[in-house]
Amino acid sequence: MNWIYWAKLYDSKFQAGCLAKRMEEDWWIYGYECPQEVEVYKSKKGRFGVRFNT
Repeated sequence: MNWIYWAKLYDSKFQAGCLAKRMEEDWWIYGYECPQEVEVYKSKKGRFGVRFNT
């Protein structure tokens, strides 16, 4: 399983969670396949990011 990391880190878990939910629900609108798994993670510096697996 190879993770693809979203390039931007967010200050709050809420912001990253909103992006993760949008990836799960709305990517078909933009012509992309919805990822199989989406996860919010915390970086070593305390910021939050999103990674997904296709």
